[in-house]
Amino acid sequence: MAALAIAHRGDPYRHRENTLPSLRSAAGAGADAVEMDVRLTRDGVPVLLHDPTLKRLWGVESAVAALAVGRLPAGVPTLYEALAAVGGCRALIDLTLPESAGPVLSAVRDAGAGDRTYYCGEAAAVLAVRDRDPAAEIALTWKTSAPVPPLLLAELRPRWINLRFGLVRAPLVEWARGEGLLVGAWTVDLRRTMRRLERLGVDAVTSNRIDVLRAELGGR
Repeated sequence: MAALAIAHRGDPYRHRENTLPSLRSAAGAGADAVEMDVRLTRDGVPVLLHDPTLKRLWGVESAVAALAVGRLPAGVPTLYEALAAVGGCRALIDLTLPESAGPVLSAVRDAGAGDRTYYCGEAAAVLAVRDRDPAAEIALTWKTSAPVPPLLLAELRPRWINLRFGLVRAPLVEWARGEGLLVGAWTVDLRRTMRRLERLGVDAVTSNRIDVLRAELGGR
């Protein structure tokens, strides 16, 4: 079975990352899921932005957490809008801070997107999701070659381990299989790396180049 093709922040080679045009482009290119980064505004609204400030993408020095949603630059979408934009495509929501979990889960529920949404992030953020939703599908982001501690696995109950692509080696994949975990790899933009991960049998690959990834995975 082919690995899932995950679009990193939409289709950022064609459109500004984490915007509605980027998300729609990725879904139209055949992404199995679209990854989107979420932060909270000052008034607690989940919006799509990777960085803590608006400087890199929007030329505004302010932190998103310092602005109410109505003061954000036009083009920064709310999570609710983003979930509507990807239609039936799955959404992989990347949380940075534990305090985002409650508002994010509320937005997913309000959008009627619970059955097509799953969550990734480091331990503290996804543990906050698990505390609020015992049924949530979780991908634990893991950045070392060491296996996840058993106590964390027992508490979090993830479905996935989401690895930086350079860490993906056969022993770690075998360990994950023994724990009943699916394996995701991020963020992969070179064809040769996509092919290496495919040979290792990963279950999902995340890329900024969703059209290239879709072509590689579709050519198996």
